[in-house]
Amino acid sequence: MSHKVTIADIARELNLTGATVSRALNNRKGTSEDTRKLVQAAAERMNYHRDRIAYSLRAGRTNIIGVIIPSAEINFFGSVIHGIENMANNHGYNVLIYQSNELPEFEQKGISTFLGSRVDGILASVAKETTNFRHYLEIKERGLPLVFFDRANDSLNIPSVVVDDYKGAYYATEHLIHQGYQRIAHIAGQQHLKIFRDRLEGYKAALSANNMSIEDDLIYNGNVSIEAGRQAIRHFLELSNPPDAVFAVEDFSALGAIKELKDRQIIIPADFGVVGFANEAFGEHITPSLSSIDQQTVQMGKEAFKLLLELIEEGKGAVKYNTKSKIILEPVPVFRQSSQRRG
Repeated sequence: MSHKVTIADIARELNLTGATVSRALNNRKGTSEDTRKLVQAAAERMNYHRDRIAYSLRAGRTNIIGVIIPSAEINFFGSVIHGIENMANNHGYNVLIYQSNELPEFEQKGISTFLGSRVDGILASVAKETTNFRHYLEIKERGLPLVFFDRANDSLNIPSVVVDDYKGAYYATEHLIHQGYQRIAHIAGQQHLKIFRDRLEGYKAALSANNMSIEDDLIYNGNVSIEAGRQAIRHFLELSNPPDAVFAVEDFSALGAIKELKDRQIIIPADFGVVGFANEAFGEHITPSLSSIDQQTVQMGKEAFKLLLELIEEGKGAVKYNTKSKIILEPVPVFRQSSQRRG
């Protein structure tokens, strides 16, 4: 078995003390620039690799953060990860990603994995099936930096980065009204999640502001999926007075709605308008292309990392959540063919 090169080996090679070599390798004060270059050149030549575990124990940090996402299949979360990793790389951090599959038990496993890896902080977007937030409160009680993104819970007093879901839903619904649709339905998401409640309230507010009635039959409680979109359209079309447009809580439900409408040979957008939420990548490539609300995903990832880094720097290993920071990003309407009845 090959010998693992140590600081002592480099010190013997250069006839220096171990302390001098250590200072040079870690760019600490007390060594000249010439000595630093000499030591680093020798370390590279001798194939020296720092013991990261030992170093992290001494430094009290691993320079690793954990990120919990509900699903890797949803492009939205991939874009947020892109923003997170961009900032993390710029600040010397590595990123561990754990997929919850929208289930709280996987969130808990992810958190356990991160704690075992001694991460410096955790970014998380809550699974849609999570109703008990005890595992997140335990992170907070440990004093470990934690920031929510997209799906948050304000009652936990944990920093978060979200889009203005209420305003985005208002924009989407108002757009359908301006396009001349008379009866606008909504495919909702699970109401224990704030983002879905806010989108429902934004939809209702736009109707009220335009003197349109809010009807329970025109609100379908889905589970954020393509099939939920299909089921919602079946429900709406069975009504004695069916809608002529729908605002879906997210793009997969909107995609399901479009599929069902096309199967029934209902022409979009002439006979029925559809708007989603999230601006998933597939939206511009389907026929008709999907109108949606962009959530500034990359920016969300960057802002979430910056908030987490502030907690890491200020907390020095034990964050005190005395105040709550919340960044609310502006939703950006992206209106395409599926709702543009008037051009």
